[in-house]
Amino acid sequence: MRRGIVATALIAAVALTATACGGDSDDSTKGGGSGKELSGTVTFWDTSNEAEKATYQALAEAFEKEHPKVDVKYVNVPFGEANAKFKNAAGGNSGAPDVMRTEVAWVADFASIGYLAPLDGTAALDDEEDYLPQAAASTEYEGKTYAVPQVIDTLALFYNKQLLEDAGVEVPTSLTELKTAATKIEKETGATGLYLRGDDPYWFLPYLYGEGGDLVDEEAKKITIDDEPGVKAYQAMKDLVDSKAAITDAADGWNNMQNAFKSGKVAMMINGPWAIEDVKSGQKFEDPANLGVAPVPAGSVKAGSPQGGWNLSVYAGSKNLDASYAFVKYMSSAKVQQQTTEKLSLLPTRASVYEVPSVAGNEMVKFFKPAVDKAVERPWIAQGNALFESIRVQMANVLAGKTTPQQAAEENGEAYRKLLKDYQ
Repeated sequence: MRRGIVATALIAAVALTATACGGDSDDSTKGGGSGKELSGTVTFWDTSNEAEKATYQALAEAFEKEHPKVDVKYVNVPFGEANAKFKNAAGGNSGAPDVMRTEVAWVADFASIGYLAPLDGTAALDDEEDYLPQAAASTEYEGKTYAVPQVIDTLALFYNKQLLEDAGVEVPTSLTELKTAATKIEKETGATGLYLRGDDPYWFLPYLYGEGGDLVDEEAKKITIDDEPGVKAYQAMKDLVDSKAAITDAADGWNNMQNAFKSGKVAMMINGPWAIEDVKSGQKFEDPANLGVAPVPAGSVKAGSPQGGWNLSVYAGSKNLDASYAFVKYMSSAKVQQQTTEKLSLLPTRASVYEVPSVAGNEMVKFFKPAVDKAVERPWIAQGNALFESIRVQMANVLAGKTTPQQAAEENGEAYRKLLKDYQ
């Protein structure tokens, strides 16, 4: 998932006066409380995955039925391309969408360079007190709100119940237990214990948190990635691969991991709610009851998993702000959040939706909601998205044996000090 950042004063100035080709209506109406009928075009960039996108497209079409004079141009943009593609479009003043489904770490990044419209006082923000506080935190930058929470999530251990049962092992609660279980799983079933995501730095966080560390201490303005927990996190990942408790890949990790898990080649993986629908399509999960979910295994200090999720943002240069605000309000409404949970088992950001029986009774929600409540909140700073690039490089180097965990953590620290000038 994730990463990449650009920022200059010139680009920011351009963005604030930009006009998008996506919102191409000359007669957009004041839908934000004026009583006039909404019209025109809203281009929506959806970053959901292959298993989710049909649901989001259908929801966009349902909005059109409620507002017959609004044409929603639905575009599914692959997650790995979306950040750079949006910046290029917004910075070049051509082709940016009116509304974008933004990963939580992108909001402060985009807002800091002037690409997002402030939403305070607009129709986009509706029933704000209903949002989970930790979800709302990722929508703010320098005292203003630039997004609306749509989905909240975290990472967990997915496991094949049948493989663990055949091997006679319990669900591991620590990395130590995981290594022991992996030996028995391979002996009894031929499967590898774990697929370790080695190409995406977001998956580094449970290992870092598990050793009691963090990327930075935002309150103290201190860089912490190169402290001892950072070194131990790299070492923990390397030990899993070197011991053959886990397999990994430096490229195309998402597809390799999903395919290995769905086919039964591996018994466990660390993943989030966004993977549930795709897992159910796998050969080994024709019976969905075979999918087990548990907390990420603890490191030497604790079990820890990052807070993630998705927000909806409006481009500052949109020509059709009123219809865009209304679309964001609709897509983040309790009704739509309930539908996405029922269809995809994604976690709502509205507290009221958890009281709906179909949501409260969802097995994945029952697990992931308490996990989200305990998730580690990431630093919601403009550079938050860029913090992961050096981890991506060093994680691949460590797992390939090209550098040591100590050197990798030190390289991260140096990269952070160049990026965060006011941090120690």
